Amino acid sequence: MPLSDEERRRLEKLEQDLAATDPELNLELQTGQPRSMAARSVWGILVTVAGFALVITGVITQITIIGVTGFLLMCAGANWFLGGLRPRDGSGYPY
Repeated sequence: MPLSDEERRRLEKLEQDLAATDPELNLELQTGQPRSMAARSVWGILVTVAGFALVITGVITQITIIGVTGFLLMCAGANWFLGGLRPRDGSGYPY
């Protein structure tokens, strides 16, 4: 059952109000990419584990650049993970 003209106008108005009041949610809904704290935490853990694997690979192969790259990746992943634990509004710690 198609929407009437009045219902379509109301829906468009709601979409515009949402975009005006919460642009971050609007962006998330348009792109389909999760921007929640949990998603950031999961990606941070994955990047940290990948960095750790590179550090181990660098130690085993004795190629310094691989170990250094892994260490930097591990630090970036940890930062990303810890950034996912904080609320994005800058209010401080999650508790």
